[in-house]
Amino acid sequence: MAQFTIRVYGLLIHEGAVLVADEIIKGQRITKFPGGGLEYGEGLKDALMREIREEIAVKAFGLEHFYTTDFFQRSTFHREEIQVISVYYRFRVAEPSALPVSAAPFTFAEEKEGAEAFRWLPLHAARAEDVSLPIDRVVLVKLLEP
Repeated sequence: MAQFTIRVYGLLIHEGAVLVADEIIKGQRITKFPGGGLEYGEGLKDALMREIREEIAVKAFGLEHFYTTDFFQRSTFHREEIQVISVYYRFRVAEPSALPVSAAPFTFAEEKEGAEAFRWLPLHAARAEDVSLPIDRVVLVKLLEP
């Protein structure tokens, strides 16, 4: 039976760079925007604020809708019968320069399933291929548009 998964992601821009997450998901190295799955009973903004709190340990505020998937996308990590719908919001945090970020990609304390590290991706040098997931690539291109 075909199913849907709803994902919500955040775009934090600071000093000409966007925050990305390097993660190991199902044995693959993935670079994506911070965020994750909507849980039953949550609204989209509540889900993103929870995800940011869980992943980065800061409070997100000032959420502004940026993009919602407008094309068909199968899940990268599940059976083919799952369609992904992703919603992206720009958000702010109190002190973006104080976030725990790495200078280099995939800088983990231990390389294992679920490992996660954050870094700033400079927008002036960014390309769609700098993120791994198809919808994130569309969003990054939209961020780079004048």
